[in-house]
Amino acid sequence: MNVPTMAEMMTQGKQPEVLFWVGSAGSFDDRAKKITRAFVKILHKANVDFAVLGTEESSTGDAAKRSGNEFLFQMQAMTNIEVMNGYEVKKIVTCDPHSFNTLKNEYPELGGAYEVYHHTQFIKQLIDEGRLTLSESMNGERVTFHDPCYLGRANDEYESPRDLIRKLGVNFVEMKRNKNNALCCGAGGAQMFKDAEKGNKEIFVERTEEAIKTTPDIIATGCPYCNTMMTDGIKSTNKEDSIQVLDIAELIANAEGL
Repeated sequence: MNVPTMAEMMTQGKQPEVLFWVGSAGSFDDRAKKITRAFVKILHKANVDFAVLGTEESSTGDAAKRSGNEFLFQMQAMTNIEVMNGYEVKKIVTCDPHSFNTLKNEYPELGGAYEVYHHTQFIKQLIDEGRLTLSESMNGERVTFHDPCYLGRANDEYESPRDLIRKLGVNFVEMKRNKNNALCCGAGGAQMFKDAEKGNKEIFVERTEEAIKTTPDIIATGCPYCNTMMTDGIKSTNKEDSIQVLDIAELIANAEGL
């Protein structure tokens, strides 16, 4: 897809406008890779000069920190900071709110101070600057949006994803619990990697049921982990044939024919 690495850019004496932090899910999970590709297509359409770290990118350490291993987190963070500071990285964009939160709020105290954007914030900025135009081509499809915890409550960003969804010509409907009152998908805090405790209704099922009550054609997400959990929820409620779960980057890429 013609995605240069920082190392390649530096050998050419170039400094890209932004580093795209792909993240663990966007790199290795087959479903999340589709989100990565969709966002890269948007960056190309807007003629954004960007690069990735490639094999030099490691986990941000978010899962280690949330599960209580501060030592491992700091090891992973310091390694990443050393690499990024070596490339004189100033601006980062990522599709993963967990990476967004960690890079933005927890790396500075370890020596990694960067201008960090969630991909919905960055896409909105591209539109506001006139570098990207969206067509209202979704013909009133009914869409609801699930707020990622680490974008919403942790960083108070609720409007960028909603602005983008509305620009696509959809019929946008909110779930009963939304924004700072939204229910978690169940994957945050390293819960993605463990089973639910016995006796509890699984959170992703409860959240998916809330989404289904809005009778959507599409459940929009802004996080690869939320995407996985909501997709599992749709499967568990046998709604696979009638409801899609798509990241906002995928919504845009599909609507624009990218």
